Amino acid sequence: MTARKTPASTPPAAAVAADAHWTAIRERLMARARPVLKLTICDDEEAKRAVHAARVAEQQAKTEAERSPKDTAAQAAHQAAAAALNDAQAAFDAVSIPLRFQALDRKTYKALVAAHRPTEEQAEDGYEFNVDTLGPILIAASSLDGITEEDAQAYLEDWGTSEAQALLNTAYAVQREERMDLGKG
Repeated sequence: MTARKTPASTPPAAAVAADAHWTAIRERLMARARPVLKLTICDDEEAKRAVHAARVAEQQAKTEAERSPKDTAAQAAHQAAAAALNDAQAAFDAVSIPLRFQALDRKTYKALVAAHRPTEEQAEDGYEFNVDTLGPILIAASSLDGITEEDAQAYLEDWGTSEAQALLNTAYAVQREERMDLGKG
């Protein structure tokens, strides 16, 4: 699936004339894909425990290998732990369900929020939209995996509270994902 890009527009002539690099910068800015977040669902407790234990073991072996760079046994132990982590991760990935969500363009997102105003109670609780009506629509609209509104509604109704909230939060969080660093000029 190709990432959605920013639509093209005419570059400001003054900026192009003032900075020879503006065209290249503009092209890079226009080619940026909107943010994507992934929610990984894994019902296999054994796979989750195994990957966690492998991460801990790999980190411990790495720390020891860094402390003793000339110790061949420590280096070999780190390599073995890294291989075990790769195997555990592969086993985890094989039994997991990854769901990917991409930020909507700003105009579409704002229109969806405007069409689903919060109830008085939701507004008092600080919500900017009606979670019950926008939730399934936002999940479906931002899903890169083809989740339909009907599927999203079923998941939100049938899954446990925390899992349903994680699904909605991921679809919402990707709309607010920030990939910029203002840095020091």
